[in-house]
Amino acid sequence: MSRKERSMEEVKVIGFWTSPYVYRVTWALKLKGVEYEYQEEDIWNKSDLLLQYNPVHKKVPVFVHGGKTIVESGIILEYIDETWPQNPLVPTDPHARAMARFWIKFVGDKMRNFQGFFFKRAGEEQIKAVKEAQEYLKILEDHGPEEKKFFDGDNIGMTDLSMGWLAFWLEAMEEASGVQVLEANSFPRLHAWIRNFKQVPVIKENHPDHTRLVAYFKRLREMFTKPATT
Repeated sequence: MSRKERSMEEVKVIGFWTSPYVYRVTWALKLKGVEYEYQEEDIWNKSDLLLQYNPVHKKVPVFVHGGKTIVESGIILEYIDETWPQNPLVPTDPHARAMARFWIKFVGDKMRNFQGFFFKRAGEEQIKAVKEAQEYLKILEDHGPEEKKFFDGDNIGMTDLSMGWLAFWLEAMEEASGVQVLEANSFPRLHAWIRNFKQVPVIKENHPDHTRLVAYFKRLREMFTKPATT
């Protein structure tokens, strides 16, 4: 089957509305102009369909194209970019492409470090977790866009999509926990990038509702920080 024939096959995404990993995938599809069917999954009561499509990790997103399943958002993004070459998501320059993959991996590997503060009760542990998150954010700040609008250049790319959680989810987590991590004075480049990211039409028109997301994170935080009973 040719690439053109393959690209015309039916596309389906199984996701959960709070997942930044799912949004990476749907943002990429919309940037490519690819039509798809979306199915909402209840991750607290996983369906037989999810377990069938992703029996190993049992997580979203699940990407189905022409009846064939792909999981893990980073792998899905690469597949999308290779299958639909219009509006490429990675730079054409080999070095720039390698650096994009480096930062995508960095953010993925350190996600728990970025978010650790959220799962700590107020006190020394939370203060320590905030400092750790800010140390990793400082690395992104120092290597982030300076003269260009996005991490991947003048146009939004795969690195930006992978860091999209900074634009919506981190803000909601800060509000839900009452802790500010990404301070504007300390991270001016990242704040400028967030403003540019949010102005991209596809992003502006497709993101989780802030109020609803904050309420969700408040409930989630209560679950994780509730003192153990004896």
